[in-house]
Amino acid sequence: MFIKRCMDIVGSIIGLIILSPLFIIIAVSIKISSEGPIFFRQDRLGKNGRVIKIIKFRTMIVNAEHLGDGLRVKEGTDPRITKVGRLLRKTSLDELPQLFNTLNGSMTLVGPRPPATYHPYDGYEAYPDWAKKRFMMRPGITGLAQATVRNSASWDERIRIDNQYIDSFNVWLDIKILFMTVMRVLKSENIYAPGQVEKSGEK
Repeated sequence: MFIKRCMDIVGSIIGLIILSPLFIIIAVSIKISSEGPIFFRQDRLGKNGRVIKIIKFRTMIVNAEHLGDGLRVKEGTDPRITKVGRLLRKTSLDELPQLFNTLNGSMTLVGPRPPATYHPYDGYEAYPDWAKKRFMMRPGITGLAQATVRNSASWDERIRIDNQYIDSFNVWLDIKILFMTVMRVLKSENIYAPGQVEKSGEK
């Protein structure tokens, strides 16, 4: 775990430095293409069910989670998604600001993705005991579920995969997941929820 934390610190610092020009381009694009803030902040459940606030590039109109289908995004043509947001979602570039979360220790590069505080279960205590295991580690920018099934599986299936990751965790597995994630993002596969229509790889 000490090595993992060192990788998080070094990786997030290097990532923020190298990607800083891209951050500026994305920020300007968001600001001039739609009304609202550059970043989207939301409460999520972190390690041991503690509430953390994640940061992402905004890809939808303001208050989108309270409009239309709420948290569910059926496809890339969802009218709540901005033009810039479609590209950010397709490439997962909207997740990059979570490098700040990794640097401050609320997240890690690789680990179970942090769910919203009210979805898929309403609060940490509402999770069944077997599912709470996924909260034993810090949530990650990517994880085993993201690198394998992404959003093509139900939440409970993804939680089981997260539990498998925790059972078999090692540094080499983290490195493998990072490479697997890059390949899956390049292919733009399984960006949206199961049973939903995908068009041109958009989520």
